[in-house]
Amino acid sequence: MTVGNVTALWRYPVKSMGGEELTSSTLDHRALHGDRMWAVRDLELGAVTTARRLPQLLGCSARFVEEPPAGVGPGDVADVRVAFPDGTEITSDDRERLDARLSELVGKSVALVPLPPMTDKAGYRGVLASKRDIRSQWALTDDEPLPDFSMFPIRKLLQLSIYATPIGIFADAYAVHVLTTSSLRTMGAIGGDFDPRRFRPNIVVDTEGDGLIEQQWMGGTLRAGDMALSVEIPAVRCSVPMREQPGLAADPEVSRTVARHGDRCFGVYTDIVDAGTVRVGDVVTFEPPTESGAVGAAVSRLAERVRRNTIRTGNKLMPN
Repeated sequence: MTVGNVTALWRYPVKSMGGEELTSSTLDHRALHGDRMWAVRDLELGAVTTARRLPQLLGCSARFVEEPPAGVGPGDVADVRVAFPDGTEITSDDRERLDARLSELVGKSVALVPLPPMTDKAGYRGVLASKRDIRSQWALTDDEPLPDFSMFPIRKLLQLSIYATPIGIFADAYAVHVLTTSSLRTMGAIGGDFDPRRFRPNIVVDTEGDGLIEQQWMGGTLRAGDMALSVEIPAVRCSVPMREQPGLAADPEVSRTVARHGDRCFGVYTDIVDAGTVRVGDVVTFEPPTESGAVGAAVSRLAERVRRNTIRTGNKLMPN
């Protein structure tokens, strides 16, 4: 069934910085073309970092010096130009100057790094998270519960416990982030400035009606142009949407509204089923998941309860 139209496309050349709005793009089986090909590495932690840890990065934006050619990816990236809050622009071929400026901005030693080859697993290594660390990244007080990550498949959680990002892309969890205008309108009416730029989506779908419509798409397939996406899980929101960004003032009410009325989730994470081209204006259709038999559904529900209980037990055992 038709659910809307593509109203915006975004790619983010550098993880945790502002990105580029596009009128059309292609998706390979990795990501939107050119998305998250660079990131900032914390040299003290020895791992790729994020605006959850270093919110000053949100004051920067990045764009490619030239449109990346077809085939760019892990181990083969295109140069970017980083714009700093004071208007200074430095390109990635002047790495020494760029790293010094980034380190000055965030107040610690960091470096801009390109997407490593798929075989360089060490280049994707993360830092073991503690409860204190998660509370800081999600801007939670000591008496607030930790985010519920039990919607993540166990295999994905295990991957992200070892690596800062999935192998092959500097994204938080999945290849493509999708958001609808219905969700933006609904949450904005409750409280907060729900500008889509706060949530860093790749694809914004213009939809009719109210409510968190994309949360009803779990397990199904979205199609636009000649590409297709499988809808995997709700997007769990950290503290980034409430932070100050270029053209956007800090707004803690955004995070409070998402926490209270969206169970900390807003938008959906998707994986790429069919590579292809997508354009602003393309019709977006949705195919619901195939219904399984009664026995299969019962087994699936039991497995889901076991999986969620396992993850929640793991959260309790996480170091403080």
